[in-house]
Amino acid sequence: MIGDDGIARCPWGAGDPVNLAYHDTEWGMPVEGEAAHLERLTLEAFQSGLSWLTILNKRPAFREVFADFDADVIAAYGDADTERLMLDARIVRNRRKIDAAVANAQATVRLREDGGLAEFIRSFRPDRTPAPHDTAEMVTTSPESLALSKALKKRGFAHVGPTTMYALMEAIGIIDDHLVGCHRRGSSGVW
Repeated sequence: MIGDDGIARCPWGAGDPVNLAYHDTEWGMPVEGEAAHLERLTLEAFQSGLSWLTILNKRPAFREVFADFDADVIAAYGDADTERLMLDARIVRNRRKIDAAVANAQATVRLREDGGLAEFIRSFRPDRTPAPHDTAEMVTTSPESLALSKALKKRGFAHVGPTTMYALMEAIGIIDDHLVGCHRRGSSGVW
């Protein structure tokens, strides 16, 4: 889709200014460090069943209440923290997702013994990335996202289904699902 600025983008990134900024500066770009990976994993889990725009608009509050996704801090959250988060209207107030965020931080801390979260996720990078020409060609899961989902669950992670993990892989550039012709196609540097 050609935007008002004359630039070709994926259709979802050509409308709302928040989506446009995310599409043009973040989606499909590699991230560095444990906190960045944990943030993307957590936000993808919270997004399940909601629009991504909802999550993007709430992201500053998520970063605040989840200590900038410091796994050690979140891993220590207890019942009082969960109750505090359940009362905070600035985030998605879903107890199962909040509990999953804490469990995932705890699992992230444990995963450090085996190379860490970033390395673990990257190990599921496919040999080839898709090259969709339109949204009808896009998929929501892959063998790699299914394998990542299963492996994370075995490590104690929650709310990490194959569709959520495919979205994570897209978000951090492990899979380049920018449409062929989109100005961001190939910008992850991974492909």
